[in-house]
Amino acid sequence: MKAARVLTTILASLALAIVVASLAAAQETLPTPGFHHLHLNSVNPEAAIDFYARQFPSTKKATFAGQPALQAGNVWVLFARVSTAPPTTPQSAIWHFGWHVVDVHESLKMYQERKDIHLLPLYTTDEGGFVYASSDTWPGAAGSLGRTRSEIAEAKAKDIQPTHGAGFAYLGGPDGAIIEYQGNMPAERFNHVHMFQKDPYCAELWYQKHLNAPVSAGQTRTEANCKVPRPERSWPALERGGMLRQPGGVTFGDVALSWHVQQDDATLVGSSGQLYDHIALRVTDLDAWVAKLRAEGVKFLKPAPYTVGGLRAVMIEGPSLEALELVEVK
Repeated sequence: MKAARVLTTILASLALAIVVASLAAAQETLPTPGFHHLHLNSVNPEAAIDFYARQFPSTKKATFAGQPALQAGNVWVLFARVSTAPPTTPQSAIWHFGWHVVDVHESLKMYQERKDIHLLPLYTTDEGGFVYASSDTWPGAAGSLGRTRSEIAEAKAKDIQPTHGAGFAYLGGPDGAIIEYQGNMPAERFNHVHMFQKDPYCAELWYQKHLNAPVSAGQTRTEANCKVPRPERSWPALERGGMLRQPGGVTFGDVALSWHVQQDDATLVGSSGQLYDHIALRVTDLDAWVAKLRAEGVKFLKPAPYTVGGLRAVMIEGPSLEALELVEVK
């Protein structure tokens, strides 16, 4: 009798171990989420949507969960109405968002003709010169998007000329938003959310581990060596003092979360409640994702599933306090 009880206990433990192992394997192989929406806070969502739809004809005014929204292909930009201007400082991890355009200079020309558009200058040195499109100044050095002071001196000495071709540019949007338009691309589409991360290479590993983001080609960093010194500042940049370019990022569907290292020593704040409130990703099995993330110790900002437009969702926190929503779309 005692042997039978021991055997029963062993078999039960074995069955439990198999279930746990199967669940762990299933969680590890959950498909990479798709990009669902960027959520903005706005004092006038209808006016903001009109603005974006006018500047980017591939988008259209729509509704989501009975509320006004912007639809860009299979991507949404959702808006929550707020009574006062949503803050953009202190800086959160979400910096700006943007579109691919067919011809960056044709888009620039169009925006220059529109009196209600505020173009954002890209400073070419800390002495104050600027352009509106990155390709109208010296091309980046060694595969970078910019040049350091010494690389600018080299460009001057060698008489390196701008290409005036494809490049990136910025305009100011409703509620203080920064919007990037980048070309020359095959078609206009919403293509990225640009972010700051405390440690860009470590952030890549976090997204790969917890959200099954694809591994970047040639990635060699591990958790043991993902923290690296900050680079030199380079130009062109939205700030006259230059930009710290230490790139990284992941892709969900056809939308990139691209980032650079944060630009100063200040602590990045949580994005919830700011202009760029959160990023939402599309999953097909929310319960499996919740089990995986809980087992991995990921912080839940809203632990219990709630509904967004009739869809179940949870909210988690990313590596630099960015709010990330997982929305279940069957």
